Amino acid sequence: MGKHGCSDVLVQDTAAKLFQTAALLLGDGDEAVRLVEETMAGADVDPCADGNQATAVLQNQLVQAAIRELSQREPGSFAAVETEGGNALCIDDDDLSVSGITSAQLSQLLLEGRGQLRDWLEHLPAAQRAVFVERAMLGRDNAATAQTIRSAGGETAAGWTADKVSGAFRQALCSLANSLAHSATPTPVA
Repeated sequence: MGKHGCSDVLVQDTAAKLFQTAALLLGDGDEAVRLVEETMAGADVDPCADGNQATAVLQNQLVQAAIRELSQREPGSFAAVETEGGNALCIDDDDLSVSGITSAQLSQLLLEGRGQLRDWLEHLPAAQRAVFVERAMLGRDNAATAQTIRSAGGETAAGWTADKVSGAFRQALCSLANSLAHSATPTPVA
């Protein structure tokens, strides 16, 4: 991604957003830096034409590359699994607000509780981690998330549907809500 006369601030802001996403997905800062560098170097977008569009394209490329890497690291980890019935899930809807976790709390975790959030994410299965990052952090819907996982998760990922993403997201939200409830450090509510 060349700068094309762009401001350095725009390029740095895009790189910072990509790094945050890569670090949450991969769990390792060095791997995240490498993936961001590869994504930005290999991208054919003009970030100055429409910065938001360029960031979205790069973000999608980065997420797909991270899922491919996680899939290679843990073969079969993106196989679509059936979630247990509604009674097994502590959250009946896949809306973030229903979980009791607000967007403000997530933002706070990203700013001050990055370590806590990354530690929690590292304990999730790779597919659930990818679903959580795409849905909660990037704001993608179930169908788009399922498509990304199907296209980047390897042969075993072909069974991902919007419903399966919804179930995986609810499981992740339940896990995060439990983690925050049992955390020694309370998460500030805005």
